[in-house]
Formats: sequence, structure tokens, C-alpha cells
Amino acid sequence: MATDTVPITVQFSGGLELMFDNKASQKIQLPSKVPGTSEPPNVKYLLKFLCDELMTDTRKELFVLDDAIRPGVLALINDVDWELEGEDQYVLQPGDKILFVSTLHGG
Repeated sequence: MATDTVPITVQFSGGLELMFDNKASQKIQLPSKVPGTSEPPNVKYLLKFLCDELMTDTRKELFVLDDAIRPGVLALINDVDWELEGEDQYVLQPGDKILFVSTLHGG
């Protein structure tokens, strides 16, 4: 049975939650196909979706640079480093938990 959406949980920590209406955790529904394509949503699409639809802060560059996670932001996919899961090419599955943690701190 096909579904029209991919339900996932996105979490933010280390100050990133301030960029997303001060919400540390959000349950979201992504389309089962990236709009305009027949491809399933991956983390790269998730980053665009987050910036376009959920980010309330105008300083996008604190989260992404050139449409990729900026250095200093860690990403975990189901509690596993995203580098072990294929980084932004990881295809999102229903129930996935994606955590973004900023390690950038002023001194």
C-alpha cells in the first residue's frame, strides 16, 4: 500500500532550536516523492524543506551553506552519525528520527 507522506521526527539541539521557533522537536510529514520528481525524499531534500517551510530565523547560513549542512553542525540519523548512513543521500523512511546539533559556540 503506497502512502502519500513520510512521517519523521526532526530534533534540534545546541541552539539550533532557536532557528525553528524555539522547538527542539518537530514531527513532520514529507511528501513520499520530492515535488517535480519521482524520487523519494532524502536528507538533502529535508534540509531544503526545513529552510523553506520551518525555519523562522533569517540567518539560514547558521544551519546550511551551499545547500549542505554547515561545518560545526552534527547530524544523526536514528542515533547514528549521518556519515555512516550516506550523508544527505540517505533516503528517509517512515519513523526516522533526524537530530541536528550545533557545536558552534561563542567564546
